[in-house]
Amino acid sequence: MSTSTFRAAVVRHPGGPDSVDIVDVPLREPGPGQVRVRIAAAPVNPVDLGVAAGLFHDRGLIHQAEHTGLGWEFAGTIDAVGPGAHLSIGTRVAGLVAGFDRDFGPYAEQLVVPAADVAVVPREVDLIAASTIPLNGLAAARIVDLLGAAPRDADRLLITGAAGVVGGYLTVLAQHRGWRVTGLARAGDEEFVRGLGADFTTEAEPGWDAVADAAALQERSLALVRDDGMFVGVRPNAGPPAERGITVAAVEVRPDGRRTRDLLLRAASGGLPIRVHEIVPLEKVAEAHRSMARGGVRGRLVLIP
Repeated sequence: MSTSTFRAAVVRHPGGPDSVDIVDVPLREPGPGQVRVRIAAAPVNPVDLGVAAGLFHDRGLIHQAEHTGLGWEFAGTIDAVGPGAHLSIGTRVAGLVAGFDRDFGPYAEQLVVPAADVAVVPREVDLIAASTIPLNGLAAARIVDLLGAAPRDADRLLITGAAGVVGGYLTVLAQHRGWRVTGLARAGDEEFVRGLGADFTTEAEPGWDAVADAAALQERSLALVRDDGMFVGVRPNAGPPAERGITVAAVEVRPDGRRTRDLLLRAASGGLPIRVHEIVPLEKVAEAHRSMARGGVRGRLVLIP
């Protein structure tokens, strides 16, 4: 990387993994309240595959003239600080950027973000691990907010996709709010789910007080909720229609430095599962996307510049 540019992975003309290019981007200085982070790690998420495939261009959510940036969560080290940003150069941080319509994102060597959107990484957590927390950790925490504390005598919660990243975090966090959690997952994931303190099933019958649909099964999960129960999904503005008196909600994730810090502290104490499947160089981003698209990966694919 030169002193005036940095590398970033972008999509010029969406068409799947092979449409991702590495380009040189002019170096940017942080403005008021911002910091510039030298990226150490940026996980691959399913939403990134959707951007590369053109899904969000087709929905009218992306309007970039030249190219679209990729990535949502990251960890790295602050190397420049704007006026009023109360963090120091050299501080290790992790955070999240939201929204689809941007010219570059965390799939890059550098990123300028609001200081309020990042969290200091505890010394017990390395930056690869820290990068995997913000997006899915905040999603799980927000789902628990929507569920609220478990009602007395109506505390049976089914979590679909309990062995996935959001589902795993959610399985832990929901129990702290008093829910009796059962995780729905494949048979091979039973040991992992039970290790989080939950019950386990590969098939679920209707009648649950609440369902947190981390697997995005939508109507199939809604059918498992009892009358007047609660359903929380993971697709904003695309949830199933309410029926039978069921309360239907969907999570929407926004950057939140304070909450990210809380999640990182939980991870540092062993209270959240961190699973890294593979570390992939940024220039092999297309291979990482193809690997995720094949499915069956347990743990995160993490890009490093």
